[in-house]
Amino acid sequence: MFVVSTFSSRWSGKCAEERSNGTRLPVQAGTLAVFANQPSVSTDPPHHITMQFMLLFSRQGKLRLQKWYVPISDLQKKKISREVIQMVLARKPKMCSFLEWRDLKIVYKRYASLYFCCAVEDQENELITLEIIHRYVELLDKYFGSVCELDIIFNFEKAYYILDEFILGGEAQETSKKIVLKAIEQADMLQEEAETPRSVLEEIGLT
Repeated sequence: MFVVSTFSSRWSGKCAEERSNGTRLPVQAGTLAVFANQPSVSTDPPHHITMQFMLLFSRQGKLRLQKWYVPISDLQKKKISREVIQMVLARKPKMCSFLEWRDLKIVYKRYASLYFCCAVEDQENELITLEIIHRYVELLDKYFGSVCELDIIFNFEKAYYILDEFILGGEAQETSKKIVLKAIEQADMLQEEAETPRSVLEEIGLT
């Protein structure tokens, strides 16, 4: 299950097609899809988790977003991404969402057509990592108003910005969805103001 649904208005037709094909990323407010069959889970902020990197990729193995929190060369990033994607895609649906890889732990969750994959230290808590993944999905869904894969493709800069507001240096900095979304809305307003044409007098401060 995924917690993202459709896409911005100009892509609504394509997203409608995706929904009909079952490619939505569904998110349920106040619950965690990863624990859908379990008793209610606390929505308290997750504990300390140090993330090495996060990858978002499609069922076809197309990388849609990547965020690295450790210094690695571009060549190594490509090699690691390819290895992790192939490893995750090779797993069967009923297998657990955790696996050991090198000296790290890979935690992933599939939402419709996208896989959200994180690498954390071996001693980190897998369930908390899943909760962090789901919180990011919820943020995407709230911002885009029912998000789908096309949102991430055509608005990748917004997806990165939301992630940066939520996770900094590999650690969750702000778990309140309202605070994160408010910060993004303020950034959008500043961008709109900067892009609004102004007269010459306004540019030199005479109006």
